[in-house]
Parts: sequence; C-alpha cells; structure tokens
Amino acid sequence: MQSREHLETYSSISRIEAEAYLDMAVGQVRNNLKDFTGQFPDSNSRNGIYPGTENVEWTTGFWTGEVWLSYERTGEKCFREAGLEQVTSFLDRIRQKIDVDNHDMGFLYTPSCVAAYLLTGDETAKKAALLAADQLMGRFQEKGQFFQAWGELGAEENYRLIIDCLLNMPLLFWATEVTGRQEYRQKAEAHIRTAMDCVIRPDCSTYHTYFFDPVTGKPIKGVTHQGNRNGSAWSRGQAWGIYGSALSYRFLKEDRYLTIFRKLTEFFLEHLPQDLIPYWDFDFDDGSEEPRDSSAAAIAACGMLEMARHLKGEEREYYETMAGRLLKALCTHCAVTENSVSNGLLLHGTYARASRENPCTDRGVDECNTWGDYFYMEALTRFTSDWEAYWDYWEREHE
Repeated sequence: MQSREHLETYSSISRIEAEAYLDMAVGQVRNNLKDFTGQFPDSNSRNGIYPGTENVEWTTGFWTGEVWLSYERTGEKCFREAGLEQVTSFLDRIRQKIDVDNHDMGFLYTPSCVAAYLLTGDETAKKAALLAADQLMGRFQEKGQFFQAWGELGAEENYRLIIDCLLNMPLLFWATEVTGRQEYRQKAEAHIRTAMDCVIRPDCSTYHTYFFDPVTGKPIKGVTHQGNRNGSAWSRGQAWGIYGSALSYRFLKEDRYLTIFRKLTEFFLEHLPQDLIPYWDFDFDDGSEEPRDSSAAAIAACGMLEMARHLKGEEREYYETMAGRLLKALCTHCAVTENSVSNGLLLHGTYARASRENPCTDRGVDECNTWGDYFYMEALTRFTSDWEAYWDYWEREHE
C-alpha cells in the first residue's frame, strides 16, 4: 500500500531518459520486422521470445500499433511499408470474419487501421476499420444498453459487458466522424454510461465483468474473469478503467468521468507495491510470490497522460509526474534492453493467472505481451511529445 505523500518521493523519468528508452523500443521493433511483417507476434512470449502467429485473437493490432508508433518516431519507410502490408491482412480478416465474434474490434483495428488512415490516408485501412466498427455494432444489446463481450449473442451465460471494452469505444466515435452516421456514437455513449454505472464498487475498485438479465436488461452482478476473486481488483482491469474514464471524459466532456478517473487512479496508486510494478491482482502486495503485470502500469500511465491534457495547474502536473514515475519503474525493472533477452519490449507481464474463482489457466505468466509492449511505447511517446493519439481521433478533429 502507498500513500500520496510516499508516492511523491519517487523519481519521475526525465524526457531525455524517456526518449532513450523509446528509441531502444523502436530499434527492437525495427529488428522484428523481418519476422513480423507477413505474420504477427503471438499474444505473449514464451521464455521471453514471441513465436509467430496468423492474424487471430484480440491482440494482433497492438503489434501493428508499435509499427506505426515507430514510423511516427522516425519517418522510416520500412515501418510505413510494413504497417500498410498488415492493413491488408486486417481487411482480409474482417471480410472473412476470422475470430471477430467479440467486443475486441477497437483493440484490433484502432492501433492498426485507424492509425494507418490517420497517418497515410490509406483507403484500405479506412475500409477495414469501418467494417470492424459495423462488426462491433452487431454486438450491442438494446436490453441493458451495452456491447456484449463474448459468446453467443443473447445467451444468458454470456449476457455481460467487460471493463476492457471502454477502449473499444473510440473506434465508434471515429466511425461517426468519417461517415457522419450518429448511431456509432450513440451506441458508444450508451455503453460507456452503462458500464460506468455498474463496474465501479463503493471503494473505487472495479469489477472485470458485469452480468445483465437478458429479458429485462437489468444489471445483476459483477463477476471476475481474470481477477483473483469476484470481489478483488484485477490490476489490468483497474488500468482499463483509468484509461477508459479518461477517454470517456475526452469524448463526452462530462465531469462525472473526471471524478471517476480520479477515484480509480487513486485506488490503483494506493495499491502499488514499493517498486511500483503492480501484481496481477491487488489482493497481493509486497512479499507475495505472485507474478506482476507490468502491462497494467503501462496502461494506467497512458490514461494519466491522456487525462492530464484536459487539466490545468497542479493537478495536471501531478498526473504527468505520476505517469513519469510509473514509466521510470517500468524502464528500470521491466524494459528489454538487449534483444538476446527477449524480442519483446516489456518484461514481467501476465496474460492470465489461474485462481479458485476465475476460469483461467496460467498463460503468459511473467512474460512479455503485445498490449503491454504497445502501451509502454505509447506512454513513452505521450511523455516525450504532444502526441495525437489513435484512440481519440474523433475528438482531436474537433479541437
């Protein structure tokens, strides 16, 4: 457990340091292009090394996002060419409906295809991302007003939302911007409001998933899928809530989401161990032998840097500095600095950890994972520049 006073004794990363680690990450991405242009890294490494995979699961967009971040940093032709080649793969995937019956369309298509369209104007990227937005719209449940996460639509055992899905909503705001069709935005707003009404507990921890009655649409109960207990705080879920509330404030400009952001962030920071690298669940603290999840810190840092853009004075400085402290810890304890150690970017992540109350088996425990790598790179990019985020494209066009 941490107090605000103690957290303020930690050093923040300097801009020079952050740029050095960002350039190191770019170098690793460049080195990986030979292996991961015609295919993708799997969701998590094995013994530190990512094997290759086809364009399946919910995580491949993060690798392409790393490629686009590298292109923005360097302007190098190799990154642009690789990113556009992968855009073609994403168009093929959505056209053929390969592993897309889920809520993860934003994770897949925002850092890959929305980014490509933003940076290059590529029409194939635009087409793929709009098809993905349409696919996501098909999962909206009128009874309950939310996007169903997984499984057969309408089935009682699957009738739930998950906190992660807040990061899929920017795809729909973008779709409204480029098509003029308001239904994308309207459904995104409805989902955000429903989720925020349900997933936050009185102590400002969060539920991972929340079930609804498929007949009446009324909320029923919160249940974990990847946390330690139904009543515990899965650290990555809390981080999704931090970033999701920051983006919700950006899109909707309602003070409610700023208040939620402050509370979720305070809970997250208070429950960090002494080295600031969160355990996979906040049931665990210093002295535990349970694994960490570095990706949670990277996601939370991005959320803090996003919200700081909308704040002024001491509060803005506080969140920027706290994000810098998390980045300092990640660079010190988790950054890959030699490719002989790993072909990833961020060590000590956890994809899934089995417990008595979740259905998971251990997967990617104490490994790199692609979303951790991506958000680590995004956080470094945000910290070192006035970056125009792929996730907030819609709002940026209206500033």
